[in-house]
Amino acid sequence: MKVVFVSNYFNHHQKPFCEEMYKRLGNDFVFISTTVMREERRKLGYAQGEIPTYVYLAYEGENQYKAAISFINEADVVIAGAAPNDILRERILANKLIFRYSERPYKKVSSWLKKIYHFICWRQMNLWKNNIYMLCSSAYTALDYASVGMYKRKSYKWGYFPADIKYNVDELLSQKRTNLLLWCGRFIDWKHPDDAIQIARRLKNDGYDFRLNMIGTGEMEDELKRYVKEENLSDVVHFCGSMSPQQVRMNMEEAGIYLFTSDRQEGWGAVLNESMNSGCTVIASHAIGSVPYLLKDEVNGMVYESGNIDMLYEKVKYVIEHTEEQYRLGKEAYRTIIIEWNATVATQRLLKLAEGIINEKNDDVLYQNGPCSKAAIIKDGWYKERITKK
Repeated sequence: MKVVFVSNYFNHHQKPFCEEMYKRLGNDFVFISTTVMREERRKLGYAQGEIPTYVYLAYEGENQYKAAISFINEADVVIAGAAPNDILRERILANKLIFRYSERPYKKVSSWLKKIYHFICWRQMNLWKNNIYMLCSSAYTALDYASVGMYKRKSYKWGYFPADIKYNVDELLSQKRTNLLLWCGRFIDWKHPDDAIQIARRLKNDGYDFRLNMIGTGEMEDELKRYVKEENLSDVVHFCGSMSPQQVRMNMEEAGIYLFTSDRQEGWGAVLNESMNSGCTVIASHAIGSVPYLLKDEVNGMVYESGNIDMLYEKVKYVIEHTEEQYRLGKEAYRTIIIEWNATVATQRLLKLAEGIINEKNDDVLYQNGPCSKAAIIKDGWYKERITKK
């Protein structure tokens, strides 16, 4: 089977999946990069090491771009991320199998006028009844596309699959600092780093012994540092600056609790995979794209209603006070990644799903959970509805 993965650029989040594909298919797997990586992404550590041999740089010239189109047209399966539609046009017209993958398109609430525009444009691009399926790299992708009549009954759970590290999990958990909280990301409004600092302020006022490490930089940095100083939080809140992905993982291995405070603009959030793999007790906003797929509230982590600081604080207090729960939740989080949500499982399942579609077996419900299981429509307010019913 020949598989082509086409996207804007190759980064470290895609590498484990691509390595698995290459391991299984050899030279029958190609990753096509259509654009040069932005400098902002390079600074965040997205460009790691040498470019693998299976990566083809279509942007280097006209001949290379034409060759990329040939690779796409000749493949049995194409996985298409953020790529120009003209590079896929011939394949779409030929009705050959394409898996588009996408985070939610409406990260901000969109008007009906915009949705009507997308209803027309997206259907024209995808020739409505063609052999095109959606890999949902957000639990809310199916909802957003269904709102414009697309990919109904043709959507599957997907995501990002950063490197999964296999630990002696009991040893990992025994070395954690149960009162160490970690937050990591860009200091921008929709990631809400200020919410983590508000939690630190409340914990200090209530007499808890703890430390909060903040990894990252961004436009809110000066404001956050000023607030920490004004509120006399410098002894408990520490700004660590930007770090490489490897350094971030080392910090996750040490931290007992990981705070993930983004709102609906967090398309997936690969730090959830990484912190769960590192055995952290994750407390995460329900609006983050990866959360409904990876986290089960009070089973392998904690979920709170996005923006509800009081609920977030109660859950943080609970896991600080109940270290045995930290151990249990962290262990289950680790198992979730190692057993199901990883690049090896995703690769195996996608190839099997593609084979079934190509051979017209019509068995599109191969898996009940995890990658390549059918993606149900999950409403934005699912968590509030759930706690209201309790």
